[in-house]
Order: sequence, then structure tokens, then C-alpha cells
Amino acid sequence: MLSCSAWLGFGKSLATSFDLTKHSVPLDQIVDGGPGKDGIPALLTPRFVSAAEGTFLQDDDRVLGLTQGVEAKAYPIKILNWHEIVNDVVGGKPVVVTYCPLCGTGIACDANVRGGPHTFGMSGLLYQSDLLMYDHQTDSLWSQIGMHAVAGPLTGQRLTPVFLEHTTWAEWRAAYPSTLVLSTRTGSLRNYDRDPYTGYAESGELFFDTTHVDPRYHPKEWVVGIEHKGVVKAYPFSELKKGESPLTDELGGDTVTIQVNHRARSVSVTDTGGRPIPSVTAFWFAWYAFHPDTQVFKWPVRRSP
Repeated sequence: MLSCSAWLGFGKSLATSFDLTKHSVPLDQIVDGGPGKDGIPALLTPRFVSAAEGTFLQDDDRVLGLTQGVEAKAYPIKILNWHEIVNDVVGGKPVVVTYCPLCGTGIACDANVRGGPHTFGMSGLLYQSDLLMYDHQTDSLWSQIGMHAVAGPLTGQRLTPVFLEHTTWAEWRAAYPSTLVLSTRTGSLRNYDRDPYTGYAESGELFFDTTHVDPRYHPKEWVVGIEHKGVVKAYPFSELKKGESPLTDELGGDTVTIQVNHRARSVSVTDTGGRPIPSVTAFWFAWYAFHPDTQVFKWPVRRSP
């Protein structure tokens, strides 16, 4: 499963069945992740159980939480580690829920592309150490963090992010007691109680290289990244711990409120009307790889009187 642990680097020849004639990123930066196309099986017909039936989860297990209308669903990281993509319908809307264990990034997007629903699978390829998924309709390659097609017929097309929470099962269940939770009955034989990436988040090493590196923080420092009205900014958890929550900041001329739950290591971002603004929880190296021009939040230095 973790054959990707051998670093492949940039600039090596890539053997793939995908048509890369049309592309928007350097082809020598797309690398083979190891498992091959669909070697990590995306979920196309996910099953769910009630919160009461989610006895396979511990309170501190991490989940990605998604709400649409009155419907709430939780996608446990312990399952996503083995599948990375869930094609689903929430609140009557098709969505694709993705998680890249190499980058720590959980992202959900509207699955409608060019007016019609698309479904996605794992390409087996990586860009900037981040998963590249492909859509079954056109075989185009899509960057998870970039949220756009980087190769194939739909190159340049963008996905619309859907607000997603990265939190613990206890926090999500308390906030949404009627939530459904992704079942371990996936149709695949996997030991979901075993973490195939044990120790990775603590290590300073990467399995795959990136073109941009910044040593200001540990590569796996957790940050919350926001793109809003042309402004890109990272909020490292080590910085957020230094002050009180909630905090307000200005992005693109708008005031945003950032609510931090340090116990659950989760953050929610809202505008002045209380409407959620999509954000990405990620490892520092991954956010910086895609956003080398990012601003970084720091609390003002308090001077002694």
C-alpha cells in the first residue's frame, strides 16, 4: 500500500495511460505515486450508518464533516487513509470528498463540472506530493489542493469548494447528533484500525519532493489556509495558540472571523454575515508548495510598558 514511500523525485520519465498532451503544469513534476491507477480504490457507492452505530470510532478519531441543508455526514480519516476519495450526494447535491494523507488535506468540492455531475477515481499520480484524481467521464487529471484540472480534455476547469470541517468525532457528533457516518462496509478488505501512515505526521521527511520549500515551520506543522478575494494566507496552529479565539483578520478588504477549537484542532472561518468561508487544513509544506506567495498570520508582538 505504501510503495510510494520510495521517493521518485522530479524529472523522471513517466509511464501512464493518461493522455497528457494538454496540460497546465510541467509534466516532469507529475510523478508516479506507486499504487497505480485505481490501486487506491475510491468509493463510488458509499454506505453510511447512524452516529449510534459508529462504534468503530473513538472520540478523538479525526473526521471530515460536511453539511448540506439539514443533512450532515462524517467521513473518518481512518477510512479515507485507505480510499482518499468518496463520491457522494449530500443534501441532494453531488460532491467529491477527498483526503490526501501525504499532505494532511481534506477537501470537498461540488462534483458538477460543466453543468453535469462527475465522479472521480485515484490516478496513482502525484503533483507537489499531493494526490491527482481523475474524472471517469473524460480521464482528465485534477489537483486536489489546486482544485483544478491540470491535464487532459478539461485542463483549466476549476472545482468549487464546499465548506468542510476537519475535527474529531466527539466534536462533530456533539454538534450534529443526527449525523450519518461513513461505514467500514466499503466492499474492500482493509484493516481500518491500522494507520498505514503511522509516524509520518511527526517526521520532518517527505516521501516526495516539492518545488517550493520554506523552513520557517516544521514541514508537518498544521496550518489553516484561506484563499479569499485574491489573498492567500496561512494560519499556523502554533501561532493561533498564542492568542485568544475568536480572532478577526482582514482578507481582500473583508473582515473574517476565525474560531479556533484547540481541543479538537479545528478551525472555522466566517464572514461578517456569519457565512462559512471554505478553508484548508494542511501540513505547512503542502500549503506552501501550492502557495509560495502566501501571507502568514502572526500575533502582534506585545511590548512591555
